[in-house]
Amino acid sequence: MDTSESSSTETERSGTGTGPDAPAAEDPPRRGWRRWAMDTRPLRIPAYRRLWSSTVVTAVGSQLTAVAVPKQIYDITHSSAWVGYASLAGLLPMVAFALWGGAVADTVDRRKLLLVTNTGIAATSLLFWAQAVSGLDSVVVLMVLLALQQAFFGLNAPARTASIARLVPAEQLPAANALGSTVMQTGLVAGPLLAGVLIPVIGLPELYLIDALALCVTVWAVVRLPALPPLGEAVARRAGVREIAAGFRYISRHKVLLLSFLADIVAMVFGMPRALFPELAAHTYGSYGEGFALGVLFAGIPVGAVLGGLFSGVFSRARRHGWMVIGAVVGWGVAVAGFGLSGNLWLAVACLVVAGVADMVSMVFRGAILLSAATDEMRGRMQGVFTVVVAGGPRLADVLHGTAGSVFGPRAAVAGGGALVVVAMLALAGAVPALRRYRI
Repeated sequence: MDTSESSSTETERSGTGTGPDAPAAEDPPRRGWRRWAMDTRPLRIPAYRRLWSSTVVTAVGSQLTAVAVPKQIYDITHSSAWVGYASLAGLLPMVAFALWGGAVADTVDRRKLLLVTNTGIAATSLLFWAQAVSGLDSVVVLMVLLALQQAFFGLNAPARTASIARLVPAEQLPAANALGSTVMQTGLVAGPLLAGVLIPVIGLPELYLIDALALCVTVWAVVRLPALPPLGEAVARRAGVREIAAGFRYISRHKVLLLSFLADIVAMVFGMPRALFPELAAHTYGSYGEGFALGVLFAGIPVGAVLGGLFSGVFSRARRHGWMVIGAVVGWGVAVAGFGLSGNLWLAVACLVVAGVADMVSMVFRGAILLSAATDEMRGRMQGVFTVVVAGGPRLADVLHGTAGSVFGPRAAVAGGGALVVVAMLALAGAVPALRRYRI
């Protein structure tokens, strides 16, 4: 870690994860297969275990709504364009409220903020269910509810993630991030599959109801968390434009934080090829069956991320977090380039699985850097920016890859994007040593 940044974080680390819920400082070394398996030490901490357990339930439930909303909009309009407009309607409030929510999370008790926002998300899911049961068939109502739900999510996500650093010791942050990310990625795989099975059996409205009931588990888990008030002078501040701007100034002054955001932007904008999956499934891999090829292409990256999480014991105890991010982003770029060059479906899927593993490693250590390198009074705002970057990067990639694919062809666009990721990440790592030097 740069010496200029160590003084601002060392005091924070000394108080992280202490108290009756904290585990012993030292754990015996793991041997045999346990060295490879997921590091579950954070689950020994009751408060973190409650937060994580609620994520297990809601990871699948949220995906039921994520499938139900576009399905219902398409059933009403028979237009994919309206499905796209709905996605935009959800993105804009999520971005705005994530930035504001990060500032709010730094000025109030994060537990109380989580209670309010999780209750709001659950209430929105009940409203989704009510409009579906009533047969309202209004796209406007659906888009308003989606915007409201994403606004609550934007307020919720920074507080939820920033709270982790107050619940677990700093050296266990990568393991905690791996546990959370694995659950979310599993939800991305299992949720849509479960929705596809349930819609013909119980109907679309009940998907919303299941999600609402799952969110009640989250509210219950948050109720049992300890209070998480602001530390020090943060209690006197108000969340507003000035505080949001202060967060961006903080990022600009701390190069390791800036590089962690740029690493994700580079990887996602240049290297996320999902917009080209339909064309590749239809033309390059059409001989395998277009629908089948499309399904396995979309599943490749999440499956790899889940595998990376299950075997995160390999890397979650690493101390050189900066190098782990650099290596993961470069690995992502190489795997995406390999996917673009492959004319065989199974080789292509294997490349996507490798990319998913690299993405998991990157998520784990970028998240750990954000939680350990920032002081507690800034963690909410850092997570707000993180939420915006994670949500916005792939959408920018859809535009970039869709345009490049129409000009250069889909495989060339994918391979070129992967190569750009490698070159850009190595250039950033070489030009700014802060990320290379960062360790915990």
